[in-house]
Amino acid sequence: MIRVCLPEDQPQMMALWERVAGVGVNERDDSAEGIRLFLQRNPGCSFVAEEDGCIVGTILCGHDGRRATVYHLAVDPAYRSRRIATGLVSHVMQALHALGIGKVKAIVFADNELGAAFWTSSGWTLRRDIDYYDFSVR
Repeated sequence: MIRVCLPEDQPQMMALWERVAGVGVNERDDSAEGIRLFLQRNPGCSFVAEEDGCIVGTILCGHDGRRATVYHLAVDPAYRSRRIATGLVSHVMQALHALGIGKVKAIVFADNELGAAFWTSSGWTLRRDIDYYDFSVR
């Protein structure tokens, strides 16, 4: 079952991210408070997949009103090949469509071959014409 992500899901989400290769986490953004604030700023745009009360998949999505970014698409290795990731992405795309947002990017670490294969096979295009710069304010 796929449902909207709630702040109280954070402990199970963090446990999943820590055991899934290719997902980067940090103590500030992915803390209980960080997730609560992210979900508050982006209501109805992030989802979890549950089975028997356990979170087996996640997707976080945030937007600025015109463009969106997907983070932390992760599926427990024991639950792969069940189209969970595809379902999570579909829920995000429906939410973004309802908000009138027409452009979305996914952040994937360069060494995450499984993630890159998923996005490519799902019809997403790897952009090679831009560089991404990062700066920590805190």
